[in-house]
Amino acid sequence: MTSTSSVRRAALLTAALAALAVSCVTTAKPDRPASGPGTSASASASATTGALEATATAPTTAPVEPDSTPTTTGSVETPPVEKVRDAFATLQATLNDSCAADCAYFLNRVHKELQELDGAMKADPKGPGHFPEPIQKIAELNKTLAGDSSYENLKKHEKLLIGTRDFINTWMQGHPDDYR
Repeated sequence: MTSTSSVRRAALLTAALAALAVSCVTTAKPDRPASGPGTSASASASATTGALEATATAPTTAPVEPDSTPTTTGSVETPPVEKVRDAFATLQATLNDSCAADCAYFLNRVHKELQELDGAMKADPKGPGHFPEPIQKIAELNKTLAGDSSYENLKKHEKLLIGTRDFINTWMQGHPDDYR
């Protein structure tokens, strides 16, 4: 009984080590040899050959990147628009900031976060009609800025920019299902 169980253990251990050895072998890339320090070319060649034979029957497929999926026209799709809750969270992160430290960075960040929230609201499955007031406030801000997001223009309209951010924060607080 003892010899049978020790033979089984030895066989299992051998199988496990063989599987581990095969999984640890790296195949050579076309532009560099598989041999590393302390290995000979013939040892790495035989290891590479064994690995290639072991994987020759396995199907090889490359993972598809979600942001590089080609369309039927051959162009690459853009990544999806940010979710409303994520865009709102990054806008909320500006609530404790001000122009005290780096005014240009702060104003540009608030402007960028408002634009991203606007895009997220318009792309939301509930539709842009679900967020009429915030979208209208951002449209009013954009009309006033007239496409000029320079520091000088943002500083000139700082009160409107920060007021839009604060209005949207208050509005969203009244609609918790939209950002949780």
